[in-house]
Amino acid sequence: MPKEEEKTYERETRQVEVNQNSPEILTNPIYTPAFLREQIGKLMRVEFLIGTNNLVDRIGILQDVGASYILLRSFENDSLVYCDIYSIKFITISTTGIYGSMPNMNNQNRYSYY
Repeated sequence: MPKEEEKTYERETRQVEVNQNSPEILTNPIYTPAFLREQIGKLMRVEFLIGTNNLVDRIGILQDVGASYILLRSFENDSLVYCDIYSIKFITISTTGIYGSMPNMNNQNRYSYY
């Protein structure tokens, strides 16, 4: 039997390049994509409206943002999840960056996601 060639897969680090010729939706933080670009690298919970009344969520590190999508790096298997920006309803952005912890839990509502 011939020896199989080893395949090496390189991880693509792709980020949308933004410069002075970019559309305002990617540069002005009053628009969702530009605001989210400022949050790249943060842990977040993103909730999506699917259909008319079904909310689903994904938790991960924001990897990249385009005009109509976001990329989340999943915790479960280190995969990238491509998400439609137009179905996003809520985003909870972690301020600690540490999943599962929240400062000052003594006097706050204990029902939290981070």
